[in-house]
Amino acid sequence: MSTAQQTLEENVTDTLEETVGTTVEDAPQDARRGTVGDPVLVACSHGTRSAPGRAVVEALRAAVRAARPGLRVVAAHVDVQEPELGAVVEELVAGGERCVVVPLLLSSGYHVRVDIAQALRDTGGRAVAAPALGPDEVITAALVDRLEEALGTPVEEFPGAVVLAAAGSSDARAAADVQAAVASLSARTGRAVTSGFLSAQEPTVADAVAAARAAGAAEVAVAGYLLAPGVFSARLAAAGADVVAEPLGVHPALVDLVLARYDEAVAGATTLTGS
Repeated sequence: MSTAQQTLEENVTDTLEETVGTTVEDAPQDARRGTVGDPVLVACSHGTRSAPGRAVVEALRAAVRAARPGLRVVAAHVDVQEPELGAVVEELVAGGERCVVVPLLLSSGYHVRVDIAQALRDTGGRAVAAPALGPDEVITAALVDRLEEALGTPVEEFPGAVVLAAAGSSDARAAADVQAAVASLSARTGRAVTSGFLSAQEPTVADAVAAARAAGAAEVAVAGYLLAPGVFSARLAAAGADVVAEPLGVHPALVDLVLARYDEAVAGATTLTGS
């Protein structure tokens, strides 16, 4: 192993420990092991210029590897970072591999419907895509965990208002996914939850927080519908909320969800069963 590779693995392990109080070795492990010939899991994130954000996403990939030993998990991105998804898929297919792209994305917007679809178009079925991670009840449970970590109390006992903050998108499907996440969080916590956005949509998170105060809330807590720290999570601190939860990060439930998306895609794609 090169010095650079060893340093990366050490940084990933440190990030896991700092983010969720665990190490790669302690990450949740499912009942299966990867076997020779299993399709490669391409864990495709958006990409970010944030060093902490990159470390958290790579730590999530490392936790997925640790959860299913023997399964090959590789990185890809749809924007900002290298390696780019199309190049990763092309290289894998050219080398005789089959692969499943699991979007490390919380809604089914442009990147899922266009960028990922284009990357798989000429693969002859040797590469398929799983659905985005969200919306999903698993993510809702993780949102509650992060929110309660920030509040220091069960959400049901918090006397103030809750805002779900999302990145925002001009894509109607992504917008609908966020509203589904809002409804899910509201149902799970038994309280009203409103939405705010960090780009592309209204209301902004700051406006959503202000509206909650205008409606009589003495305190406002913001849950971030965000995977990792970066420019969007940094903006939340300036939104005027009393409590801001951390991004989902390397939550054990997300590790399980990534593998579940992979398994469902493999089971449903007859083109991946051949050699």
